[in-house]
Amino acid sequence: MQEILAITKTSRNMISKLVQGYTLEQLNKVPDGFKNNLIWNVAHVVVTQQLLVYKLAGLPMMVSEELVEKYKKGTQTEHVASQEEVNEILNLLHTTVAQTEKDIQNNLFQNFTEYPTSTGFVLKNNEDSMRFNNFHEGLHIGVIMAIRKLV
Repeated sequence: MQEILAITKTSRNMISKLVQGYTLEQLNKVPDGFKNNLIWNVAHVVVTQQLLVYKLAGLPMMVSEELVEKYKKGTQTEHVASQEEVNEILNLLHTTVAQTEKDIQNNLFQNFTEYPTSTGFVLKNNEDSMRFNNFHEGLHIGVIMAIRKLV
């Protein structure tokens, strides 16, 4: 699973660089034709990784229920994120993956609840969830790249 996590780290570093230098106003702007903004996409990536990798493994998540409710699948931008919330999200972008690496090393991922994704792919184990998470993050990197051109 370390190899899979290396891809996640690359994804997170890319996301961090993609949103670097944007103002709070730009991070919060929802362009015409989109339901979400840059910071929603970043937070959604963080929350989804926690749900797929931790919750399905029966482990405690590193994100608050409040963040989960704002940024989980099926949500859309409904508020303006404060600078404090943006800072928290950008911090979680890296700290959650660092903790996942430690948890893999400590062999914490022992259990898993099978989960059918909205794509039709069924996650059957922890490795599936980490691989699918990387696919999911790649999709949102594409969305982030598109939104950047419009803010």
